[in-house]
Amino acid sequence: MRDLTIILFERLGLLLVIAFVMTRTPGFKSLLYREYSVKMSLLHAVVFGIFGIASTVTGIIITDDATIIRTFVIFPVAENQLIVSSSLVAIVIAGLLGGPMVGLGAGFIAGSHLMFLGGIGWLANGIVNPLTGWLAGMTARFFSNERVIAPHKALFIGVFPPILQMQLLLILYADGASLVGIVDQIGLPLVLSNCIAIAIFTAMIGIVLREQENEAALATKQALTIAEEALPFLRKDSNEEVAEGLAKLLFERLKLAAVSVTNKQVVLAHVGLGDRHHRPGDLIATPLALTAIKTNKLQVSYMKGDLQCHHEDCPLEAAIMIPIKEADDVTGLITFYFRKAQHISPVELMMAEGLGKFISNQLNVLTTEKLKDHIRDAELRNLQAQINPHFLFNTLQLIASLFREDPQTARHLTLQLANYMRFNLRLVSKSLVELEKECEHVQAYTAIIQERFRGRLQIDFIKPDNLTPIYIPPSTIQPLIENAVQHGLKDVAEQAKVVIRIEQVDRAVSISVRDNGCGFPKHILPLILHKPLVGKQNGGTGLFNVNQRLIRLIGESAKLHIRNLPSGGSEIKFAIPIPADTLEGRVVT
Repeated sequence: MRDLTIILFERLGLLLVIAFVMTRTPGFKSLLYREYSVKMSLLHAVVFGIFGIASTVTGIIITDDATIIRTFVIFPVAENQLIVSSSLVAIVIAGLLGGPMVGLGAGFIAGSHLMFLGGIGWLANGIVNPLTGWLAGMTARFFSNERVIAPHKALFIGVFPPILQMQLLLILYADGASLVGIVDQIGLPLVLSNCIAIAIFTAMIGIVLREQENEAALATKQALTIAEEALPFLRKDSNEEVAEGLAKLLFERLKLAAVSVTNKQVVLAHVGLGDRHHRPGDLIATPLALTAIKTNKLQVSYMKGDLQCHHEDCPLEAAIMIPIKEADDVTGLITFYFRKAQHISPVELMMAEGLGKFISNQLNVLTTEKLKDHIRDAELRNLQAQINPHFLFNTLQLIASLFREDPQTARHLTLQLANYMRFNLRLVSKSLVELEKECEHVQAYTAIIQERFRGRLQIDFIKPDNLTPIYIPPSTIQPLIENAVQHGLKDVAEQAKVVIRIEQVDRAVSISVRDNGCGFPKHILPLILHKPLVGKQNGGTGLFNVNQRLIRLIGESAKLHIRNLPSGGSEIKFAIPIPADTLEGRVVT
């Protein structure tokens, strides 16, 4: 019995090597993930049936006088000989992984082979294999939530098939007195070897599954990291700078033989082996690369000839070509080059596909951001175009009238108007300007307004001598003053007053515009900052536009606050946060 047990375990070692090779085949994954179909079920039944036949071939022969013959079972055996094998291991695994149909199919194949070989118990061996496969498949339904049955459960399940085989032998050959002795001899070794082999097989499958999941997780993590590191390069305006930065990053992180980045026609950058003859500016001549661009599908070249490199000593023999999509159109290609086709593993393919999607998504996000920037510039141009022409004409008429009476003041107003218009012309070039420049713009505007309403309007501009170096959207304060003059003070004939105050409050610079006019109608106050008002309602669209630009460019903390003053008039106020480094280095006094 001990010798038989040792022999069976020796033969099982060979079978487990075959089983390990099976777990590495691409189709095996479909069983692990329960991806069933008629075609795949037939294929797996045949594969496990052949595995069962291999188990029979590596079995041993026992004669009716209990003699053990250590030879591979290739040809039919004599009538007084019994084949002892581990074919049930393959059949049980087929049923546990593939279900009743796969188990039954594999059992018929292995059982038919055993019946063909003949010997003692040929009928029992022929029946027990398909029956075991079907029962194992039915048992697997109790563990349908588990992708792989735990080894200790498989160990328990593996006890029963050899016991069933022994029972069939005794039932179908009840008149064979010598068979009882043979069953007594092979029973325990067969049970031990079968259940342990099944447990080892399921443990092996679990390890393979965890390896696949770990590889996928590692590839995804690495792809996410690279996609994040690629963001600064993708933000560059020059396509050549984007390509060169991206190629260097991928080459360093992925340890590839070479990386190239192209647009639809030419190579923009090539880093790594072959850079002496793979140069920027070369036309794309590889058919697979053109196919990837045309179909927006990843292409893999396993042959050097497919790369169509005309340099005889080119060390690059294989490649993965990844299309990059931007705004529903393939705009370029990233190619991973390898020294050998064997270097392209499923992990590299998964990495390449993931990177292509991540980089394409990032480009779409950046395109959206650039579109928003263009919209913002269009809004600023629109703001510039909306400068009240009456203000310009009235100012020119005022200057013309002052040339005879007060040339000095006329000259001063001309310079202020020039400063005012020059600032407006720069609106489209910057989204933020220094607060000091904004104050110069306000001073030019208030100088003109006070001269126009001389004797009726007083404007006080209170600000610190040294302004904190912060940035503000251009033409933010001037519309608030214009609103106060045109709407708040329109019915004030004498002693009209506007106070502009800039001061530091805690960690922000507070900017307010007050007037002593009529204030805002109560029904307008809740609406004025949330939607543009039409017609001649107080504030029109000016205050709404200013508030939207403050929120968009600085944040919610910079939004406008409007209130009517108890003493009459109104106040419009907002605050610009001071950056931490600026706050530490300089304090407004």
